[in-house]
Amino acid sequence: MTSGGSGDDTEAAAAAVEAANRALYDALEQGDYEALAALWLDGDVSVVHPGWPVLRGRGEVLRSYALIMANTEYIQFFLTDVEVSVVGDAALVTCTENILSGGPSEADGSAGELIGGLVVATNVFRRDVDGVWRVWSHHGSPVIAEDTDEPDDAAAADPDGDAGEGSTGPEG
Repeated sequence: MTSGGSGDDTEAAAAAVEAANRALYDALEQGDYEALAALWLDGDVSVVHPGWPVLRGRGEVLRSYALIMANTEYIQFFLTDVEVSVVGDAALVTCTENILSGGPSEADGSAGELIGGLVVATNVFRRDVDGVWRVWSHHGSPVIAEDTDEPDDAAAADPDGDAGEGSTGPEG
């Protein structure tokens, strides 16, 4: 955790921001719309969910979370690489969301398929007039992981592993 400025006040603010950030993810995991709504500022806020366009305004932002909650049977966030920076009444949190989510239950009542994913997120907080840190903006970008189970192009093109030996390709 890092913070701009100095002193116990800034460290306390950074700890409060980190707690507010965790509360955001806890509300999502629990599907608690009211708790999530209480964490967002009124007015000019924005969100970018992975693969979505920018949504602006409290109504649009909260509607997007309601849709996500309504269509997600199970979700859990393991946050890593969390960095907090506080400057005055604004704070920036960057982190990696290691997400485990599941689809609807199977017909026999068993859990649906679980899917993992990585998202890098930037959460911007602002201290409200009541002194509480609230979310101003959230931006999540998916991390495209290379599939290590697939052979690379060179190995796929040369399964015997003798590339270059007697090659008559464009280079040779």
